[in-house]
Amino acid sequence: MLFRLNQAAQVHVLAARGDQAAFAEIVQEHQAMVFSIALHFLRNRAVAEELAQDVFLHLFRNLNEIQSPGHLTNWLRRVTSHRCIDQSRQQKYRPKVGLEAAPEPSMVPRTADPFLTEMLDRLIRTLPEKPRMVIILRYQEDMEPTEIAETMNIPVGTVKSILHRALALLRGKRERERKEARA
Repeated sequence: MLFRLNQAAQVHVLAARGDQAAFAEIVQEHQAMVFSIALHFLRNRAVAEELAQDVFLHLFRNLNEIQSPGHLTNWLRRVTSHRCIDQSRQQKYRPKVGLEAAPEPSMVPRTADPFLTEMLDRLIRTLPEKPRMVIILRYQEDMEPTEIAETMNIPVGTVKSILHRALALLRGKRERERKEARA
């Protein structure tokens, strides 16, 4: 582990000095995380890819600000989260795409029940931007509330409050759907 950390630090130093191969290595190491956060939040592969490219372009321009490999990961999560929320707000003013033009899901569900996964994804999409991002970072990225607070630049108590309210809202929506299905 120590060797990997030293190697990551060396790659970071080389990339900060302008080494394109080192920067490409950084992108390769973190692109799945950045794309995954964007895709889960935006639910649009093309927009998520474009957003990920923007995040890495922003990283390239600000590489000298990054202090360590750990700081790099947190920085990428923070920038991706903020860009996703901004993108979501911009999309509210754009026309919606018809269902026939929507891309097919590209990810394999983690649970054994595809109907449950589809229902949870649909319910999560109904949440406002910040609660949706907190849910995605907590359960898809498996981040702790303190890490989410750092990433989103909000107090830990706010993260816990948002998480608690979002889960309660999701439970209520799920229960209403169950009752409607029985009726």
